[in-house]
Amino acid sequence: MKFLDYTLLNNTLGSLLFVLSIILIVSLCRRWLSRYIASLLFIPIQQKWKSVSKNHFIGLIIKPLGWFITVLIAIIAIGNLNFPKEWLFTIYGDSFDSILLTISRCIIIITFIWVLQGFINFVALVLEANALATKDKRDDQLIVFFRDFVKAIIYIIGILFVLKIGFKVDIGALLTGLSIIGAALALAAKESIENLIASFIIFFDKPFYTGDTVKVNNLTGTIGKIEHIGLRSTRIRTTDQTLVTVPNKQMVDSVVDNWSMRTSRRSEIKIEFDNANNTALIEHFIAETKTYLQKKNPTINKFTVFLTDFSKSSTTVTIEYFTIPFSMDDFLTLKQEVNIYLKQAIETKEIKMATAGNDINIYNSDSGNGSSNISSQII
Repeated sequence: MKFLDYTLLNNTLGSLLFVLSIILIVSLCRRWLSRYIASLLFIPIQQKWKSVSKNHFIGLIIKPLGWFITVLIAIIAIGNLNFPKEWLFTIYGDSFDSILLTISRCIIIITFIWVLQGFINFVALVLEANALATKDKRDDQLIVFFRDFVKAIIYIIGILFVLKIGFKVDIGALLTGLSIIGAALALAAKESIENLIASFIIFFDKPFYTGDTVKVNNLTGTIGKIEHIGLRSTRIRTTDQTLVTVPNKQMVDSVVDNWSMRTSRRSEIKIEFDNANNTALIEHFIAETKTYLQKKNPTINKFTVFLTDFSKSSTTVTIEYFTIPFSMDDFLTLKQEVNIYLKQAIETKEIKMATAGNDINIYNSDSGNGSSNISSQII
């Protein structure tokens, strides 16, 4: 075994093979090792949330955790080796070994941030599942918002750690300088900051939620379903199936009609009958219509049927009813049923509808035999 004592790159061959074998074993067993550690980490989580799926947790955490373990063990193992004399040179005043040390520290921080991101995604997934079990939609919206917000904070902290630990930057002085630069950037990015503040207003004032159907009045009457509310903008899927991105400031400043928060849907029908119809026939039609709408309870929770107008040309009956706040397709289906009933009732009772024509009577008082009356009808 004397060949293991052979010196290569300022290290014995045995040391190099030992380090190489450790890195190789960890790389090959990375998935199994990360799964085992993830299972251990899941034990306290399961005590907190008993209904949480273990497979979901492992699926989100196994890949970043595996890379973190591999990188950490590989860097520790390589750190026990001696650098060859040929590698002891400097680049812009920094030695090569210090540059490698900085890179290794940065890699460890980045992979650790990746692991934290997996934890955040898992916690958000658990909270989202619990929120979906409740009728209140505020939880669904806040979870997505704070998940993205916490991720942004974690990324900022990770960058600061990279600068502090990896590059030995004075964070205090850096933050002081950034505060001055930030003030200048705040003026330049005024609209972005306004959108960010508007996003907080949306989440705490709760004028609408993800999944609501809204009409934004200052955007040429944009109507659609809200798919996502972010830190800068809100995305709306319109009735034309296009995706409209609206800055949050406009969503706050404009008049937003939230159709999903309607307590009921309203429909109004005006029927104009010919004055030649018998009054008792109209009264009977009104009574039967009321009876029909009453049978639609609780789908139709409120209605009125009245003779609202009477003129020389027609008699107007106005039918107004309010339904439960169901989907637009269900509302149109119900509206069609009511309209078909009304048409059939009019046909059955042989009630005459008002026409669009007018009678014009011309009186001629200049004729020799007195006056003559000429009647014509223009349709």
